[in-house]
Amino acid sequence: MNAAFPRRTAQPSIEPVTLADALVHLRETADSGANDAYITTLITVARQACEDRTERCLITTPWLLTLPAFPAATDRNPLASVCLRLAPAIAVQSVQYLDAAGALQTLDAAAYKLHVHMAPALLSPAPTVLWPATQAGALDAVRIAFTAGYGATAASVPLPLRQWILLAVGEMYETRGASAERPLVRSAFVDHLLDPYRLLGV
Repeated sequence: MNAAFPRRTAQPSIEPVTLADALVHLRETADSGANDAYITTLITVARQACEDRTERCLITTPWLLTLPAFPAATDRNPLASVCLRLAPAIAVQSVQYLDAAGALQTLDAAAYKLHVHMAPALLSPAPTVLWPATQAGALDAVRIAFTAGYGATAASVPLPLRQWILLAVGEMYETRGASAERPLVRSAFVDHLLDPYRLLGV
């Protein structure tokens, strides 16, 4: 299957952990406001780390996957499925491609099926349908716009993921030296909160 990873085309409107939640967790005074901006940044960093480690999207947002061509059917991928490399994917907005002449085309929604029960989600051509040929040499000949995430509210995100974010925020806040790219979480138990949500073998 494809090795490309999608990119987020819009940031989530909220975080899965609120500032109020973080202040309670950190035992900070809610009305002081002195560290609110810093703690808000830590929440975003922890959420991004959680998403990176699990290859999941927490709050529903739009994504775009680009490929040089549609996959061909093989023994390992008999349906010629495109792996969206993200979970949970909930809807496909469009599948566009550059045809052999370089013109941008949009596939009819009836020509493909999103397997939302898969993690990561797979996009396959409909039965009796073959993926169309694409322009040779174009790195972005296939453009799949889709939506992924558990929902539009913090409560829609599984509790273990939200708890991990809180604990990562606490770790970074306490040490102030933890990596912004990979927050430290010293407890093995805490890091194991992510294990059921990690995408394996992608």
